[in-house]
Amino acid sequence: MISSVTQSFCHECTRARLSTEGVLYNCLFASQGHDLRDLLRNGKSDLEISSIIAQIWRKRDDRYSELRSLQTPDAAPRRKRVEMSYIGG
Repeated sequence: MISSVTQSFCHECTRARLSTEGVLYNCLFASQGHDLRDLLRNGKSDLEISSIIAQIWRKRDDRYSELRSLQTPDAAPRRKRVEMSYIGG
């Protein structure tokens, strides 16, 4: 069970979402993702795609909940983000 965003779990997160348009999101609150559909359309092999996804995951720096909890509600910046319902959250 995952606690609500009032208890940040970013440092332990192992979840990614794939939109119906082939965009991989590393965070439920991501403002942008990584286009995997083009990789498929350009004939990348399963191994190549797997390697690219692994690289994306290793470089991820999405920490929305952690950053949000460090700020007061009045000072929290408003970022454009993808709605969770769009990516299955």
